Amino acid sequence: MRFSPSFLQEIRDRIPIADVVGRRVTFDRKKSNQAKGDFWACCPFHGEKSPSFHCENSKGRYHCFGCGASGDHFRFMTELDGLSFPEAVERLADEAGLQLPAVDPQMVEREKKKATLFDVMTLAAEFFQAQLQAPEGAKARAYLRERGLSPAHQNEFGLGFAPSSRYALKEHLSAKGVSKEQIEACGLVVFGPEIAVSYDRFRDRIMFPITDARERVIAFGGRAMAPDAPAKYLNSPETELFSKSNVLYNYARARKEAGRDGSLLVCEGYMDVIALHVAGFKNAVAPLGTALTEQQLQLAWRVGSEPVLCFDGDEAGMRAAGRSLDLILPHYGDGRGAKFISLPDGKDPDDFVKERGAAEFQQVVLNAMPVSEFILHRWLVGASLDSPEDKLRVEKAINEDVARIGDKAMAHHMRQHVRTRLSAVFYGKDHGPVAQHLSFSKESVGMREKLVLGILIEYPTLLDRNFEEFMDIDFKKKQYSKFQKGMYDLLVKLSDYTVSEIYEKIHPQFYGVLEEVHGFPVTAGTDEMTGETVRWSLKRGHRLRINFPMLETDPPIGWVEEYLHILFRQYEEQRMNMELDVTSKWIAEPEKYGMSEDSIYAMYDKQLRDLREHQAETERRIESLDARFRARAGRQAA
Repeated sequence: MRFSPSFLQEIRDRIPIADVVGRRVTFDRKKSNQAKGDFWACCPFHGEKSPSFHCENSKGRYHCFGCGASGDHFRFMTELDGLSFPEAVERLADEAGLQLPAVDPQMVEREKKKATLFDVMTLAAEFFQAQLQAPEGAKARAYLRERGLSPAHQNEFGLGFAPSSRYALKEHLSAKGVSKEQIEACGLVVFGPEIAVSYDRFRDRIMFPITDARERVIAFGGRAMAPDAPAKYLNSPETELFSKSNVLYNYARARKEAGRDGSLLVCEGYMDVIALHVAGFKNAVAPLGTALTEQQLQLAWRVGSEPVLCFDGDEAGMRAAGRSLDLILPHYGDGRGAKFISLPDGKDPDDFVKERGAAEFQQVVLNAMPVSEFILHRWLVGASLDSPEDKLRVEKAINEDVARIGDKAMAHHMRQHVRTRLSAVFYGKDHGPVAQHLSFSKESVGMREKLVLGILIEYPTLLDRNFEEFMDIDFKKKQYSKFQKGMYDLLVKLSDYTVSEIYEKIHPQFYGVLEEVHGFPVTAGTDEMTGETVRWSLKRGHRLRINFPMLETDPPIGWVEEYLHILFRQYEEQRMNMELDVTSKWIAEPEKYGMSEDSIYAMYDKQLRDLREHQAETERRIESLDARFRARAGRQAA
């Protein structure tokens, strides 16, 4: 075998399959999702008028649902271009910048040896699992139960226990015919010139098998049971099978659960991954005890364009988030980004879902900050902004981040975004382009909810005219949902729809929401002569004007209502996206739902077409309204 499986996989990893397929087909722009690496085209292997040929970068595969043609990079070139397999490999290796391996008779032997090492790791995993169920594993089982992991979940993740004995695993493997060299090559024992007798690397630890993209065990992580252990967590060393910086824990399982349009949820540890999985977040992965690496980011981007990076809500978590941003910026743009979660009160995901529940964590995920917001958040949180020097220091740090963005067009737009947002933060007003604020609501469900509530408080007559649309909204934030009901009760009672009436008559339990989405009037400072408060003041609604700065121009109420309808349309798009996600899951098991593949794809096509048309109309309305705001601002300036 001239080309080893690892060499072929390296080619696949370096070249997206869409690059290979795209030379011979024209991808359907409406049906494809370039940002997700998901492409559709008319099949090059048989004549057809509608695209049923599908290729996914995350899987490195293509499949035609019409004629059944299926394969990877090499098969596509051999079957369509008539190349031999070695010719296809040589062409792609050259493109990938890889040197072809020389014909080496020993390569076959090495590949056989590597395959044998996988077998050894499987034997070790089975041994650890058996020990967890043995009497010596009782304490470990009790610990896992306390952490909320049922026997079914322990079995699902292959959890095990390494006994305290220095030689238990070594002796077990030797009895199975595994050689000393193989045990050492797998990193299962500690050995070396100064160690007379090698001994088990993992002792008195709960064991977490680490698998590769093909779900083969390649390493282990061990959590110490003894409180005074030198290291709470211990990973396998680097071996022929395992390179820590190239692996994400739970990656093989999570990328399947992420779905066609999904992304990975990247957290910090094994237990966070498992706790989130138990809570229903089955797309969770984690780096292996170190900061996220560029190779791990590349793995995440194969699944989706915006992995959600979740960090503990402490100072160390913030530093880790910053390091991850530094890795992302050179690649940011053109379908590659990220979203950031910083959990409150020093919590990790495991703590958070246990104390607050899955629904609240889902809300946190929905409100995750995109890169465009986290660049600001990174330097503004906790920063002093009292003096011009303070503001300059923060602005320079943010601009240094922006300068590291590799995509020049993205860097240009980010500079505009930063300038606009910093103007609002530093001086309380925002003089940037209107379109940025019209589109900002797409990036954050939480912001959209604030805008809807704030606008309807500022313009109660719009609440009366758009009452049904307002009541149809399923607010993600619990307090907003309660406020929605409170507004309904109030509207029934009010005879005069004014802002003052809302502030006077709303139940005091909703004062917090009023302040958050609209803003109670604030004054501060006194005149030394008269004692009157004159230094500065914020009139009622100042929070809304920060979120929706076009109100500073006193726009016609009809324009505000148009903007409100755009927000309503985005809620409708969210619902359509959810329906599309459900249909995409049916594709994998059509027989389960009593439907044919053709009928499911027809349904998916129609839903996708309707969504794209709806989005296009929304964009048209945004552009139209934005143009009017710009023209009006120009007239006012003149």
